Amino acid sequence: MNDEHYMRQCIAQAQAASERGEVPVGALILDPATGDIIARTGNAPIGICDPTAHAEILALRDAADKTGNYRLCGLTLYVTLEPCTMCAGAISNARINRVVYGASDPKGGAVENGVQFFDSKSCHSKPKITSGVLAAQCGQLLKDFFKRRRAHG
Repeated sequence: MNDEHYMRQCIAQAQAASERGEVPVGALILDPATGDIIARTGNAPIGICDPTAHAEILALRDAADKTGNYRLCGLTLYVTLEPCTMCAGAISNARINRVVYGASDPKGGAVENGVQFFDSKSCHSKPKITSGVLAAQCGQLLKDFFKRRRAHG
């Protein structure tokens, strides 16, 4: 399996989030040593009335619960959109080994845009980063979602 395979699964989670009226972002956490997907989810702040319920945060919570450890060393997080500052902080605290994301987020991203959290002194643990995986598809989901929203007022 390769990064595109797992990103396609994140895209499916993002599409499901969109169908629920959530911003279409999907994430999963993989154990690359075994190939097991430990967690997969999509954005849910509206549905569960929680401003922290970004796909990455929900995936981190689920993986920590399933592994019985808040430190997720050695694991890989896949997400369709560049993580924001909140999510980057959580990823660092969880000690995620690698982050793979699709679309860049010039407005809200915090990896290669914005505060570039993983390059800051306050970053506890810097994951390896792979960006741009199926970026066009991931970005199109967001563009289509917001275009529909604007059309429906």
